[in-house]
Amino acid sequence: MPVLTYVYEDAGTSRYTDHDQLFKELIHTFFAEFLELFFPEVHKYIDFSAIRPLSEEVFTDLLGGESRRADIVIEATLKGEETILIIHVEPQSYYQANFHERMYLYFSLLYNKYRKPILPIAVFTYDKNYNEKNEFTMSFPFFHVLNFQFLTLTLRKLRWRDFIHSNNPVAAALLCKMGFTEAERVEVKKEFLRMLVRMQLDPARQRLIYGFFERYLKLSDEEEKVLMQEVNKLDPELASKIMELPISYEEKGKEIGRNEEKRKIAQKMIKEGFQLNTIAKIIELPVEEIKLIMEKGND
Repeated sequence: MPVLTYVYEDAGTSRYTDHDQLFKELIHTFFAEFLELFFPEVHKYIDFSAIRPLSEEVFTDLLGGESRRADIVIEATLKGEETILIIHVEPQSYYQANFHERMYLYFSLLYNKYRKPILPIAVFTYDKNYNEKNEFTMSFPFFHVLNFQFLTLTLRKLRWRDFIHSNNPVAAALLCKMGFTEAERVEVKKEFLRMLVRMQLDPARQRLIYGFFERYLKLSDEEEKVLMQEVNKLDPELASKIMELPISYEEKGKEIGRNEEKRKIAQKMIKEGFQLNTIAKIIELPVEEIKLIMEKGND
């Protein structure tokens, strides 16, 4: 039977963050929707009714000497066939010059274990655009040995407005990682909320999507006020449903108050000489916000 495998970085590596975990959880929960949205040609061949999770795999990264973990391994079949297939999805949150070589390494490790056809997919999630390579080659002046290619998805290069009429939960969640300007932040959030209401997901999945979006597109207090004004201009029924979402605007007001208290604690910890990462971890504020608090304290 086919094996669908997603390979991700191990939580013990220095580059691993909760960002990677969020992407894994999103893709794991909405795997079919992910393929349907971004790789429809792949989606139409997979029999999602037959998938089942297999045991976790751990590989050694021969390039860096680090362990890499295949957090999600799922078994499935192609529609109408018994062809075995391995789909490897690798979210990449930071630029890495030899990433294309690492993709080939994973491909080799997976093939060595399963001896089955493998379809590798790289999802670039960082906030800047790079000209990423999508192949790894090996050749000599006298002979061409290898040309390994993989599918890619660069979220920042996508236009967010192209996805706001979709009923796909992955489209809603990933609006926050697509290409938009600073001036469009409030509008992106408003359209996300409209999508979330329209899709009528169950509470658990709704909270996952909302939490994912909030992690990557966090509006300031002033932006939230503008957003509330925009929501109030919507159809009353729609506005009411938006207010009933997992984190309502009444709860948002309480959250703003809690964040204000966190900032005061951060100021005290900065004076005591705590490291930025330590402060951010303890009081659950982004490092960037801790830096701003520090800069204001030095004014």
